[in-house]
Amino acid sequence: MTKAEDRILVQEHLAHAAEPKPLSADEKTQLESRIKAALKEKDAVLVAHYYVDPDIQRLAEESGGCVADSLEMARFGNQHSASTVVVAGVRFMGETAKILNPEKRVLMPTLEATCSLDVGCPADEFQAFCDEHSDRTVVVYANTSAAVKARADWVVTSSCAQAIVEDLDTRGEKVLWAPDKHLGHYVQKTTGADMLLWDGSCIVHEEFKHRGLEDLKALYPDAAVLVHPESPDAVVEMADVIGSTSQLIHAVQTLPNQQFIVATDNGIFYKMQQLAPNKTLIEAPTAGNGATCRSCAQCPWMAMNGLENLLHVIENGDQEVLVDSETREAALKPLRRMLDFTAGMNLKAAGNA
Repeated sequence: MTKAEDRILVQEHLAHAAEPKPLSADEKTQLESRIKAALKEKDAVLVAHYYVDPDIQRLAEESGGCVADSLEMARFGNQHSASTVVVAGVRFMGETAKILNPEKRVLMPTLEATCSLDVGCPADEFQAFCDEHSDRTVVVYANTSAAVKARADWVVTSSCAQAIVEDLDTRGEKVLWAPDKHLGHYVQKTTGADMLLWDGSCIVHEEFKHRGLEDLKALYPDAAVLVHPESPDAVVEMADVIGSTSQLIHAVQTLPNQQFIVATDNGIFYKMQQLAPNKTLIEAPTAGNGATCRSCAQCPWMAMNGLENLLHVIENGDQEVLVDSETREAALKPLRRMLDFTAGMNLKAAGNA
């Protein structure tokens, strides 16, 4: 087992151990009321990722915040007037929010909520890898630390990765990609670009199994299969729609199918069901409920976000996300490149509409 795998296993074990205790309905109601009051008192706004507990997603919406992917969470915080942004997600999301909102205070329910992609791509090892291949343009997925972003030429999300890598390939640039090998392989296959891939993966999306998906599809032959490209190639090949969290949510709303087999973190079901209440959502199979199942379609670090630690951080102002100015300025450059590129994509699409 590699050192990266050791680190991920340890962090994963600690995350499961730190998951919030179950709460009664009365306890939830009291906590939610106190959180809403605390947000107003502290001039704070709550932004939540699609994968956190549905109670927190609903609370973000009811209190004037948002539920979104990591980049949109940071953008929302930038546009909102609140002086404090509370990020319910994992640490790289808090760092991205801080990079784009340096003048604001960014808090998280717990700074221990990390990501297997982040843990599996340490900045010092990544720096050495880049130095060994200095002829390549460095493209990193948003699911990385601020320090890794600071070493990159481009930051991408799953929704814009193909377009950006295709553009780089057109210009004759060779790509060094990190950290998710499955997403990297998907982009490599669809663009034909010359890509060198870091060996990382998401423990949630790597759990989805081709054989189990085949069996489930046989039970629900009319269901559309929705797959995030962080999944293994055999699973991606079975998909009717391959896309980011927001793209998969859009598919549920717009496709005519009444049933959907969803191969991503099951936290996304809250928003999907909210926007398409008449559709039937079926969780794609993972390794099962035995010892071989590590995530069972739910990120253990996302699950560390709970109502109790959310209230604590708003009231006490600890668990603040800090990024030193040198790292922030370096990481902002590849983020800005992506934002400018995607803004151009949107303008072009609007012009062709």
